[in-house]
Amino acid sequence: MSTVQLFLTRRTTAVGIALLALLLLGWYTVSDPARLAISTPLTVGDYMGATFCHRLTSHSFTIAGRQFPLCARCSGMYVGFMVILTILLLAGRERWAAFPRLPHMLVLGGLVAIMAVDGLNSAMASLPFGTPLYAPTNTMRLFTGLGTGLAMGAFLLPAVAQVLWRGPTWKPIISSWSELAALIGLTGFIGFLLLGNVSTISYVLALASVAGVTLILTGINTIFILVALRRDSLAERWTQVLWPLGIGLLLALGQIALGTTLRLSLVGTITGMPGLE
Repeated sequence: MSTVQLFLTRRTTAVGIALLALLLLGWYTVSDPARLAISTPLTVGDYMGATFCHRLTSHSFTIAGRQFPLCARCSGMYVGFMVILTILLLAGRERWAAFPRLPHMLVLGGLVAIMAVDGLNSAMASLPFGTPLYAPTNTMRLFTGLGTGLAMGAFLLPAVAQVLWRGPTWKPIISSWSELAALIGLTGFIGFLLLGNVSTISYVLALASVAGVTLILTGINTIFILVALRRDSLAERWTQVLWPLGIGLLLALGQIALGTTLRLSLVGTITGMPGLE
């Protein structure tokens, strides 16, 4: 087995172990309603999600009656991002720095446009004078969010690679129609798993959505840090990217804490918004 194959096999094993651990934690948590109600990971996720999401109860999925940290649309967006991030890392493409080709970009842009239309339709339904084109549903919010999450990953991950690595691999992060179709199909399958309302799976996906929004903010922070310090495109090994990613993560956590604090001071709650439902 080559060094590259061994490296990728270790990644797959690590991801498998992490997923199994999350499933076991989820099963343990949801098996007792009292444990689920006071679950520390979900409670932390609630407060983190409050920075980015309105967290309207009517717009959110539940885990055995407990509200997700993020609404259906935001959950879809950030789970979609986690799907493409995980698959590309397992494929060893963390250094691939070219954006998708134009035809693929147009499809991904179309997914974002569909979410924008659905979001506008949902907003019209919430306004007293609005007339929506169709009845908004959390299923539509979820799947349009998943598509946008894929698009976000397809654009953010190459941008991060460009500022991290010296001599990145200039290949499109999504290299073919079959890869794009597989990513869309896998993400759709994850969406149907969530709709299946299996509490253990919902628990894992709820935490994945919070991880997704944190990692997106980490990536954006890392880009700004390296460009501002003129330290971009210098790393040759993983050990050399840990410090910018670590600082980006610390900044992200600080920004989330500040955002939630401001929301509590202005709105007084992390669940819902006055005048919206």
